[in-house]
Amino acid sequence: MHIAIAFFIIFAVWKWGDWRNWQKYHTVMLYFAVGNLTYNFLTASYFLWRLDSDLITNHTLTEMLYTFITFPGSALLFICNYPENKGRGKVLLHYVYWILIYGVIEWIMTKTGYIKYQYGWSLAWSIGFDTFMFPMLRLFYKRPLIAYLLSVPIGIFFIWYFKVPVHIPVEKR
Repeated sequence: MHIAIAFFIIFAVWKWGDWRNWQKYHTVMLYFAVGNLTYNFLTASYFLWRLDSDLITNHTLTEMLYTFITFPGSALLFICNYPENKGRGKVLLHYVYWILIYGVIEWIMTKTGYIKYQYGWSLAWSIGFDTFMFPMLRLFYKRPLIAYLLSVPIGIFFIWYFKVPVHIPVEKR
């Protein structure tokens, strides 16, 4: 399933994305990838959700597929198809469309066992996260510094709320 999603994203970027101008969107693609890498680093021993592997042999390789192909590709599709100057209704529909895509895919993954939730995380939390993740991608595209500044308290909230044990190593002398 994970490989199929990645291949579909590659096809979708080719078909509907502005892949010829990928450099225009590449910082948003990296922002998404770095966000996922940060999640994986901070929760390495306390995953709130875990992707079970299919043809890929383990969780780490599956996460790398999402980090370097699926998420950047979907960020490019989201940003390059953003309804610029087409009214609030079209913008709202664009957000709803992407939240539904992510929500439905994740729902299918929960039903087929490709994703497991732990420590209080749920599909509802994922959809809630998506409702501000996509606006954050847009904000990052327009005002990256503000998006970075907002990302810190958002990350701290999730670490605090879900009691993620973040251990800061202290160097012994």
